[in-house]
Amino acid sequence: MGGSSVRAVGWARSLPLECGVKAARDWARDHLESLSWTEGAPQTVDAVLLTISELVTNAHVHAHSSAQLVLSWDTSCLHVAVHDSSSHLPTPRPPSTERLGGRGMLLVDALADDWQARSCPDGKIVHACFRPPAGVEGS
Repeated sequence: MGGSSVRAVGWARSLPLECGVKAARDWARDHLESLSWTEGAPQTVDAVLLTISELVTNAHVHAHSSAQLVLSWDTSCLHVAVHDSSSHLPTPRPPSTERLGGRGMLLVDALADDWQARSCPDGKIVHACFRPPAGVEGS
């Protein structure tokens, strides 16, 4: 059996409704430190953490669901995936002075190198990809 293999690392955490978004950010920051991104790519770390905040908040507030957060690094992209139990797919909406929310997915769209949402049998998964700046590698 020939071919090349890809080295990947990953972490997963369940975040129930009563678990705050800060717990998700703190957990993710610890794993980004293990990749040496906090020193080498602090702006990317900030973008990842803000995206996690938005996606977990969406799961808790809009889907009224716990959030399953998965981070994986495949040597080219840090994948951030959040699963919740709602089948309603998010879409970026233009900012409005008429409503308080609705800007989360605009932020994700601006911060991530790529993102997508897809339905699954028990809800949806929102996935965002972050590439580190040139010269920064993960462990």
